[in-house]
Amino acid sequence: MANEFNELARVIDSVSKDKGIEKETILEAVNESVVAAAHKLMKTDPSYKDLECQFNEFNEIELFEFKKVVQEVFDEDMEISLSEAKEFDPDVQIDEEIGIKLSPKYSRIAIQNARQKIIQKIKEAEAKVIFEEFKTRQGELVNGIVRRIVRGAIIVDIGRTEAIIPYDEQVPREYFQPKDRLRAVLLRIEEDKRGTQLILSRAHKNFVDSLFKSEVPEINEGIVEIMGISRDPGGRTKIAVSSADSDIDAVGACVGMRGSRVQNIIQELKGEKIDIVPWSPDPARFSCNALSPARVNKVILDESSKIMEVIVDEDQYSLCIGRRGQNVRLASELTQWEITVKTDIQLKEEQQSVVKLLLTLPNISEVNANLLFAGGYHTLEDIAFGEIDSISKSSGITNEEDINKIQLAARNALKDRLRNIEVDDNEDDFEEDSEEKLS
Repeated sequence: MANEFNELARVIDSVSKDKGIEKETILEAVNESVVAAAHKLMKTDPSYKDLECQFNEFNEIELFEFKKVVQEVFDEDMEISLSEAKEFDPDVQIDEEIGIKLSPKYSRIAIQNARQKIIQKIKEAEAKVIFEEFKTRQGELVNGIVRRIVRGAIIVDIGRTEAIIPYDEQVPREYFQPKDRLRAVLLRIEEDKRGTQLILSRAHKNFVDSLFKSEVPEINEGIVEIMGISRDPGGRTKIAVSSADSDIDAVGACVGMRGSRVQNIIQELKGEKIDIVPWSPDPARFSCNALSPARVNKVILDESSKIMEVIVDEDQYSLCIGRRGQNVRLASELTQWEITVKTDIQLKEEQQSVVKLLLTLPNISEVNANLLFAGGYHTLEDIAFGEIDSISKSSGITNEEDINKIQLAARNALKDRLRNIEVDDNEDDFEEDSEEKLS
């Protein structure tokens, strides 16, 4: 029995030191669990009978039952006579509480029955300590050692506890083995019935953000600011930076002397390409920077829908689009504009088609049509529902009556187009009905 008590005392000391949990917290958990087990063992009501466990000088748990000292006993479970109480404590007085030590067998059996609950309580206390320690560290880099791979998830020892990198937070074509060292970003903290779980990521763009903050002092000092990041994990990352000091080159600060800073990050990302581009409040200029290394000739903006057309030379088209559309997709994500890419030849062909369409409207010359196309009027809908002042400014047509006639003709043309579509649909339905009847 003494061995059991000593083992429990050693466990308490060990957990307190290793897990950073206050010893008082563990003792409280032990007391609560053992007392609950004792009540169950003695078949007593916890709200009615007052039990408490304590460690003595020999690291043994002693279980006490507390009763009130009275002159005349009415409730033997809650009260004890003065004469009987003096057998335990000669100095005890009326109305005082006295603790009566129960038989050691109750302590031994209660500890055995409470073992699982004690472990659970300690785990809960450990989870609380972990949560308090890491709740302010989300977004920070974490260093760790791979312990094991479980169902595709990497379990990482980060010192005080273990963290997990789920499969979808890993970078494709990155492989780790047990005992490998790695760095990741603390993405979030999850709490469930199993406790607190620290979720790490190497695939999230916050990982790149944290790496730049660790490598570029100017970012931590607030001189250089990261304005946005878009990432295709394992392939390419685009990061937009800006400087609060006109004398500081934000891109140069991130690249470092002879590329030393960015090379350290690329090495950590296992060769992932990184485009560091200057941020600009002008969306057209920013998009040109974001589409680097491709050269852009012209940008056409539709600010209401945040759509832009980017015009490039024929030899720049593939570079601008990127492999499987990666470059333009990342640029769109970085700028938060929908970007479509066209070549000069495609633009000319489209312009000829649109100009031909616009020339079918009254009072529009070829010059007016080309001006309208340049102003972003590429469809009948644009003309039919556009603002008169905007059409006038784009086309050079100053007479409002002429613009009203143009818009009316555009609306009629749209109605005719809709009627033709409805007729075609009806003919298709008629043909389907006829085929069904024939069959």
